[in-house]
Amino acid sequence: MAIHRPLFKHISNHDALFSELALLRNSYAQSVGLDKHDYHKTPKFVTAEGKRLSIEPERSIVVPGFKTLRSVKSLLEKDLPGFNVVSKSDIGFRYPTAAIAGLDAPFIKRFRSEFFHKEGEDRNICRPINLSYGIKSRGKADNRQEYEIWVPNENVTQDPSPLFIDKYGEDLPDEVRNFAAISPVVYGWMGVKRAAFEAIYFNHKKMGDIAINVGLSVDAYNIGARPDLSYSPRAGSSIALGNAELEWEVMGYYAPKGMHYGHDEIWQAINHTIETIGCAVDALYQNKALTSNESKTERILSTISQQDISLAEILEWNLKPWEFLQTTSSHRRKTHDPSRSVNLLGRLNRLFYQESHILPSLNEIHDLIA
Repeated sequence: MAIHRPLFKHISNHDALFSELALLRNSYAQSVGLDKHDYHKTPKFVTAEGKRLSIEPERSIVVPGFKTLRSVKSLLEKDLPGFNVVSKSDIGFRYPTAAIAGLDAPFIKRFRSEFFHKEGEDRNICRPINLSYGIKSRGKADNRQEYEIWVPNENVTQDPSPLFIDKYGEDLPDEVRNFAAISPVVYGWMGVKRAAFEAIYFNHKKMGDIAINVGLSVDAYNIGARPDLSYSPRAGSSIALGNAELEWEVMGYYAPKGMHYGHDEIWQAINHTIETIGCAVDALYQNKALTSNESKTERILSTISQQDISLAEILEWNLKPWEFLQTTSSHRRKTHDPSRSVNLLGRLNRLFYQESHILPSLNEIHDLIA
């Protein structure tokens, strides 16, 4: 097993992590013949009516467990001509994500908190260091609108919708702007451990000189049985479901210096890449993938619904995402002993470390998929 993954040294510094990843990616791109190309982020998608949307070109499959995806990096590189895994691009994350709008909501609303360890800290404890707030349209069968902001640590209890407006301005559709302003209530939680890496795909016959940068990840996850992560007699645990997901997402593209491709040419290359990887993944896992058209957030919601948790109970709990950044809550008490406060962060850690549903270490996932 690798003692030190290439990019794990920046495990508590997002800026340093992604800056180094960009340097590694560009260096690798030059080594595979893209030395006269510039890198560009995924552009806005312009609709026929002229609307500029933030689109997430992403697909995924769900499998029973992460071990199903053994050697997926090398298998894809072997089976898919033009698919080149960026060396040393391994990144590992552990994070909880919260579904904060119900099954009847027009969009998905979620909070996600990245968890990192301090140097020398007990690895059986995860602590959050930042919080992202995102809204996306439902379903994962096609490209989705996605909007995401990082919420400043000192403002996590405030309404983040003004930050949305500041970032996206005229690109934020009215229905999304209105949805963002609705007060958040936690409907359920998922604990995730993610092994991620990047690849560069090119196909001169179909895409000309455009090369697409793809981020791939294998996520092992648990879904809480109840929104407040307390014990569920129905599930016999505080965890209701555990599966894994293989996800591939377009991060950007390389184009020859000085070349300015049109909107349709770029998006044709992006969509071709997504579909081509999808065909390769389907061929590898057609007998192992679970049928699902749900995003991760929707999986939380449907799992909670299957536990017979009513909307009235969820609204009565009135859980807020930022409560799980706190060790104690002054107004939440244990039902069997009102003198004791609820340790919400401790409950959240059960999603990662409950002995009967333990998630693998980040290194274990990386080693398995290599």
